[in-house]
Amino acid sequence: MSMEQVAWSQVYRGMHGPDEQRAFSGATARRILRFARPHHRKLIGFVVLSIVTSALAVATPVLAGDVVNAIVAGDEQDVVVRLALAIAVLAVLDAGLGLVSRWLSSRIGEGLILDLRTAVFDHVQRMPVAFFSRTRTGALVSRLNNDVIGAQRAFSQTLSGVVGNLVTLVLTLVVMLGISWQVTLLALVLLPVFVVPARRMGRRLAGIQREAADHNAAMGNQMTERFSAPGATLVKLFGRPEQESAEFAARARRVAEIGVRTAMVQTTFVTALTLVSALAVAVVYGLGGALALRGTLDAGDVVALSLLLTRLYAPLTALASARVEVMSALVSFERVFEVLDLEPLIKDRPGAGRVPEGPVAVELDDVRFAYPSADKVSLASLEAVATLDTRGGEEVLHGISLRAEPGQIVALVGSSGAGKSTIAQLVSRLYDVDAGAVRLAGVDVRDLTASSIRAAVGMVTQDGHLFHDTIRGNLLLARPEATDQELWESLSRARLADLVRALPDGLETVVGERGYRLSGGERQRLTIARLLLKQPQVVILDEATASLDSTSEAAVQAALAEALAGRTALVIAHRLSTIRAADLIAVVEDGRIVERGTHAALLAAGGRYEELYRTQFAEDAPDALDAPAEDRGDLPSDRVS
Repeated sequence: MSMEQVAWSQVYRGMHGPDEQRAFSGATARRILRFARPHHRKLIGFVVLSIVTSALAVATPVLAGDVVNAIVAGDEQDVVVRLALAIAVLAVLDAGLGLVSRWLSSRIGEGLILDLRTAVFDHVQRMPVAFFSRTRTGALVSRLNNDVIGAQRAFSQTLSGVVGNLVTLVLTLVVMLGISWQVTLLALVLLPVFVVPARRMGRRLAGIQREAADHNAAMGNQMTERFSAPGATLVKLFGRPEQESAEFAARARRVAEIGVRTAMVQTTFVTALTLVSALAVAVVYGLGGALALRGTLDAGDVVALSLLLTRLYAPLTALASARVEVMSALVSFERVFEVLDLEPLIKDRPGAGRVPEGPVAVELDDVRFAYPSADKVSLASLEAVATLDTRGGEEVLHGISLRAEPGQIVALVGSSGAGKSTIAQLVSRLYDVDAGAVRLAGVDVRDLTASSIRAAVGMVTQDGHLFHDTIRGNLLLARPEATDQELWESLSRARLADLVRALPDGLETVVGERGYRLSGGERQRLTIARLLLKQPQVVILDEATASLDSTSEAAVQAALAEALAGRTALVIAHRLSTIRAADLIAVVEDGRIVERGTHAALLAAGGRYEELYRTQFAEDAPDALDAPAEDRGDLPSDRVS
């Protein structure tokens, strides 16, 4: 490695080292070793190769000096040829070992990345919904990318660098001192002129780089939000393209200015250090040449010393910044472990069973619940806040008791924020109750495996979320082994098969981010088709038609009739027809069930339901309040059960 390369490397380490000094944690070290243990054989081989490669790096300059000495001394040609062949063999051996070392480095590094990413991804998958509602997606993705790669460098680069540089430094010092202790000491005296400015300039450049990173992050957030379909629509609706462009250009201009400034500071610094290194070489030639002329040093030794000088400065400089590399890797590991240390709130109990086969009753028994506080489900670093919000833990459900018999439809109505969606999330075990119990087929959901609950309970939400994938891919989320015939059958029952057949790519049509290439009604029917393909025993509808127009609602309602037939259903009601079809209606207010009964009985009681019905639901059919049920176009009251 040349002096200039060493200088650039030092600048890079200074710019990308950790922002703060911290003590090395023994617990963190032990966890790192646990992740490294499966790769221990490769790690040992990697370290051994690093040592051998370092020894070869020192041997080559010594042989080069011997060649010069042989030429000056007028030795036989065979001697020079043998020395040249030895240098060639060492070069070939070094190249071969370099390839093997690189292969081992890649296997170790990529294997560690795989282990860490898989561990973080699997762990995050088990986190509660509250975690995702609080966390910045970009910050979480960064843990899986930047921090995992930063941790990987500890083994693929830092470990070999420390070992190799230490061996190289020791061997080089021994050889140089053996050749000329005077020249060696002079070289060491010049070392601070090389190392100290590098560390100071690295910190200065780090500050500039962080400013650029902040502006780049702001630009990234702006692009992420504005380039999504809803964000682009919002900008166009409010007529702000020019202002958005101006804000983006201002940030981009600042980044460009910082880039020019950074380039000039780096170039000036590296040029100065390269000059210092050139002067050091000149000193070696000057002092060494003087000693050679006096007869106290051979000419070949002067050449060897000049070549060994880079073997001295490079490892010394690298080892001087090794702590920065180690701390940087430690920070990356700690940020990864920080996510892994968040305990999932939902866990399978030892010996948990499966939801019984056949019809399933849903029961809530004196349920009390409070959403978890931020410190239980999130991290300040993932929310981009200094400290987590300490609020939370306030009870939102107060003694809810409710039962839906197998095949029944139970509707939940009430004001916004009354607790209806919370009840639905407890039934599907997205959260666990604080007191009381939620039971499926008479079994507490906490005594059931999460996988069996997911199989038994199907849910359709208001937004009808779809992945940026094909229609086939979105359907197969429900049942990966489903055949094409089963896919088409579910689409047909969801009143969507004709539309999909008319598309050029049919089932292979990509629906776009969040399904925005489809209309709201089509998107919702596709989520219902996915539900039908899953064939759950319990169906939860969380205002599944709330945001649809009347035309789309009619198609979706027909699909819902298929989805609900013969299944236990919990419906958070928004439309008149769903409420009218329910076997039981529960009115939820302030986390309590204040009324329950059939549609007719609740209307006759003249309580909260009657008030909600006339102010909220009657808008759907203003002339339907007094009309007979058979004339209102609702879901049939004599549905199959």
